[in-house]
Amino acid sequence: MLSQWHIIGLASFCAIATLLVVGLLMQRARHGRAKAALRDSEERYLLALAGSTDGLWDWDLVSESVFYSDRFREILGYSVEEFPATIDSFRSRLHPEDAEAIWTAIERHLQDRVPYKVEYRLRTKSGEYLWFLARGQAIWNTEGKAIRMSGSIQDITERKQAELNLQLALSQIQELKEKLEVERAYLQEEIKLEYNYENIIGQSDGLKYVLYKVEQIAPSDTTVLVLGETGTGKELVARAIHGLSPRKDRALVKVNCATLPSNLIESELFGHEKGAFTGAHARQLGRFEVANGASLFLDEIGELPVELQPKLLRVIQDGEFERLGSSGTIKVDVRVIAATNRNLEEEVRRGRFREDLWYRLSIFPITVPPLRERVEDIALLVDFFVDKISKRLGKSIESIPTSVMSTLQDYQWPGNVRELENVLERAVINSSGPKLRLVDELKKQQKDLTSTKKTLEQVERDHIVRVLEQTNWKVSGQNGAAEILGLNRSTLRARIRKLGIRQP
Repeated sequence: MLSQWHIIGLASFCAIATLLVVGLLMQRARHGRAKAALRDSEERYLLALAGSTDGLWDWDLVSESVFYSDRFREILGYSVEEFPATIDSFRSRLHPEDAEAIWTAIERHLQDRVPYKVEYRLRTKSGEYLWFLARGQAIWNTEGKAIRMSGSIQDITERKQAELNLQLALSQIQELKEKLEVERAYLQEEIKLEYNYENIIGQSDGLKYVLYKVEQIAPSDTTVLVLGETGTGKELVARAIHGLSPRKDRALVKVNCATLPSNLIESELFGHEKGAFTGAHARQLGRFEVANGASLFLDEIGELPVELQPKLLRVIQDGEFERLGSSGTIKVDVRVIAATNRNLEEEVRRGRFREDLWYRLSIFPITVPPLRERVEDIALLVDFFVDKISKRLGKSIESIPTSVMSTLQDYQWPGNVRELENVLERAVINSSGPKLRLVDELKKQQKDLTSTKKTLEQVERDHIVRVLEQTNWKVSGQNGAAEILGLNRSTLRARIRKLGIRQP
């Protein structure tokens, strides 16, 4: 017979055993549900990986191994073998310019736990670089040490390219704005200038020949060299060439090489960067940039320092130059019109002007005759200037005495048209009545007839030869020598035979 204590002990054992069995069954059930939930979670994770358009990565900071999703490699075009699970796979394909920013961002995230979000470029299998936006989050252990870091990369190449295009467009707009501001300032300066005359006045053969050459060359982009004495109106000829050219809607930009110090003319022509030299507190565009798409008039080109002539030759030939203080090449489309009162051939012989630049400038020379060779134009110029000056000064000059006009026509005018205008302004100021009265004593200068006299036949021959050379010895037809000279073609041919003119 079992004692009461034995019965109690047996009952307790059975109860405990039952509890243990129930606990085991419950634990097994929970474990089963956990495994099922884990399987569901893994399936959802795999489905998420398969359906994600981003590339996923998981970096084990202890072992330095990295898990890269299939999409990660697919974006870059690599296979598993070509892109193994190492950090070096990523590092070796990173754009060199982005490396420092990435590792700085990672260190800040791991140390200060700031959000990890950075943009960088990775090289694809084809060799091109794509832009990515990377986000990541580290996991720290109980000791506060980062043990792994996970995240994603999103292809943002199209957005980044759009941003770069926008930046480029804004940069171009800013550059155009600067050019417009410089050009506006230049035009405001030009408006203040007072030119010798507003139109080309005259009807002499010499002037007609100049105008013919202007009309002939204006439509092209050929470099033109305007020659002539001081005060003959070389700038006016340059403006006429520009005004008849396809570039006429833009301003004719002017640089006087004689009035600028030699240490500033390079900056004036080609511009400079901030800090290029003492006093260069900001970037400045040069005249070549301002004249891009237009014409640039280089007055007194014979005064250009020899050391700058190679740079000018390069921009005329190739349309390229660099600003002072910059190594970046700037390309421009500028039509150059130069002018000088010097004999550049003599300057070349003396070593003061580069021969190659002289040849490049003198492709199409136009010589403006001095006023003493345009006697028939003096009366027209006098009428023009007297009317212009009288209106400006509020005077009324109604007549010019014959004696005054004769004096003006007999004078040799060493200062040419500019001197004539100055003489007439003084005359208008000192004329109290309706008649013009000269105050300058203009003495008729005697020419050395032994050295300068030519027969009428020689003058005629020289003029016909010049016109024939200009027309490439085309006698008849449109723009032929006969049309320019106003002669019948048979008459011109007869004069050519009589004068013994032969094509070289």
